[in-house]
Amino acid sequence: MRRRDFLLGSAVVGTGMVLGPKTPGAREYSVSGKGETKMAFVQPPLPYAMDALAPFLSEEQVRFHYGKHHTGYFKNLNALVEGKPEADMALRDLIVQAPAGPLFNNAAQAWNHSFYWDCLKPQGSALGGALAAAIERDFGGLAKLRAAMSDAAVKLFGSGWAWLAADKQGKLQVLALSNADTSLKHGLEPILTIDVWEHAYYIDYRNERAKYVEGYWAHVDWDFANGCFARATA
Repeated sequence: MRRRDFLLGSAVVGTGMVLGPKTPGAREYSVSGKGETKMAFVQPPLPYAMDALAPFLSEEQVRFHYGKHHTGYFKNLNALVEGKPEADMALRDLIVQAPAGPLFNNAAQAWNHSFYWDCLKPQGSALGGALAAAIERDFGGLAKLRAAMSDAAVKLFGSGWAWLAADKQGKLQVLALSNADTSLKHGLEPILTIDVWEHAYYIDYRNERAKYVEGYWAHVDWDFANGCFARATA
């Protein structure tokens, strides 16, 4: 197994439906890169129990999102790279290099979802450290960042992702990107993301995307986000 940025080889087998907390070090690098199975890319375990985010996200919602949709992207990705040089690439590198089309879509969606799960924590955590200072500098405080990112997420037409991302100098910006697009493709380091594909919230919220986005903020893992920001400027 090898680590590369957010790429940790996971010992998960099959569909990756292994639950339970990870060690703090593992969780920092939990987006799957390589695995010790016959599959080139392995879905990392969910970093908490299926029901741990309730009532924000019900067990049924997480079970379908993680166990069906997220798993499906890994399955499709492995079928696409089987027997090809891409099977030996780190997932993050594959995303950056892949042209538009099925390979990029499935690779990015596999990575994006893993990152999304790591952005969340059952009880959330407090914002602090260098990221708090950068948010104050670039947005005027957490309340204004929250408003800007929520607005981007709610108003994004169709499916996609709202990202908080940083350049190599630590300058923060919010991006609303459609479908599988990710800030990685734009040369920016992901700090946080909100999944606004309907499958992320429809079981619990139906068409009330704004209500889902509002609930997101109580469960943000700012410790994880601070780690991402530190790596952006390292």
